[in-house]
Amino acid sequence: MGLLEGKVVLITGGGRGIGRECAILSAREGARVVVNDLGGGIHGDGADAGPAQEVVDIIRTEGGEAVANTESVTDLAAVNRMVQQAMDTFGGLHAVNNPAGFLRDRMIHNMTEEEWDDIFNVHMRGHFNVVRASINHFRSQKEGSYVMWSSTSGLIGNVGQTNYGAAKMGVAGLARIVAMEGERVGVRANTIAPGAATRLTDSVPNRAPEVVAMREAMRHINTAERPAQLAVALCAPASAHVSGQIFGSAGYNLSIYQHPRPIETYARDGGWTAQSIIQDFFPRVEKHMEPLERPEPQTPIQV
Repeated sequence: MGLLEGKVVLITGGGRGIGRECAILSAREGARVVVNDLGGGIHGDGADAGPAQEVVDIIRTEGGEAVANTESVTDLAAVNRMVQQAMDTFGGLHAVNNPAGFLRDRMIHNMTEEEWDDIFNVHMRGHFNVVRASINHFRSQKEGSYVMWSSTSGLIGNVGQTNYGAAKMGVAGLARIVAMEGERVGVRANTIAPGAATRLTDSVPNRAPEVVAMREAMRHINTAERPAQLAVALCAPASAHVSGQIFGSAGYNLSIYQHPRPIETYARDGGWTAQSIIQDFFPRVEKHMEPLERPEPQTPIQV
């Protein structure tokens, strides 16, 4: 019996990249799958029904059950129809896995309002929409799992991705609170910050020879299947005790992230002035200040 036997899963962005692997792997684990994909380009342009249907055909060829949907997660009415499609076609819905998204990279001093708004629309609004469309169903059946997709662009930072990073940081906050609000009624939410070689990551410019060489050398390890396996595990009933967490998946490595918490707190009789903050508080906490460059990768613990 598969990990998702008898469950119905909605996968957004399921036609390509990580979403495609999530859909195929979910079906192999016994789920009936609604494969949603607008079929747009890496910058959100255009539409194509082909990718979603291709994944459905693969699942059916392997003996699974799936149906395609080609609407946009940016439209709440459309996401309501996705949920209804799952109910009408398969008689239920138990998990929503939402990797749908695209990029509009630009340095902040050159970014347009449209580039900012479009990214927030697909990533933050898209995550709100899938929750809002399904949360009352999950609450009523006292079972439901959300897998939301963040990024190290937000959790750690990445030059040229203020819109994407800000939205992805917001996704982590959304998931945490959905998990807190859903705890007493069996509704779970977790976040994944993936590392995988996809058409989106390939589009991020980086001409540094060492980065290009490393990206190519790791391509066979950093496949979209790696984070998809984690997503499937988080949807499984066997993981019912796991909620409100931020995980990382890249190649053979899995990580768990620490939620932001105060490191040290200092009190001063009468309160702080701007001058005393500069003279006394900043020097005390300077040892904890994060440098602006991205941290070196951790050495994984072999298991």
